[in-house]
Amino acid sequence: MLLVGGASEPLYLPSGKHRQNAEIHFREDFPSSALHELAHWCLAGKKRREQEDYGYWYDAIRDASQQQNFEAVEVRPQSIEWILSVAAGLEFRVSSDNFLIEKHDVKPFRSAVRSAVHAVLKDGLPTIVQRLAVALALEMPAGNLEFANPAHYQRLPAK
Repeated sequence: MLLVGGASEPLYLPSGKHRQNAEIHFREDFPSSALHELAHWCLAGKKRREQEDYGYWYDAIRDASQQQNFEAVEVRPQSIEWILSVAAGLEFRVSSDNFLIEKHDVKPFRSAVRSAVHAVLKDGLPTIVQRLAVALALEMPAGNLEFANPAHYQRLPAK
């Protein structure tokens, strides 16, 4: 799998006829975008990793109802992203990824992400997340090998 920066939008391309390795393209050079896309990859599973963008669709413009659905499916990836961010020593911010809805209350989503982190830590990190987090902690200048300590996730994440 190759991690490729500089994209205008994130995109996952599976290996196959046209490429030897799967590719995760992340926005510009944003570490948070890379970690978010890696979180999706960690959660995708074998069948999803065989499909472009894991077989999901993405609507950049969403009404309030669509936004709730978006946030419901983003809770788990963003919880993994938060863990990876702590491991890498980087700040984590939740992303509602919708700038068109005015007066959208992101606090329930932030709370849901925090709850998901605690649930994942209680149940035990998936092996692939554990390995990636350890690698980030060891390689990043401000890396943190204590990323699985629930104390890092007591406050709501930044918005």
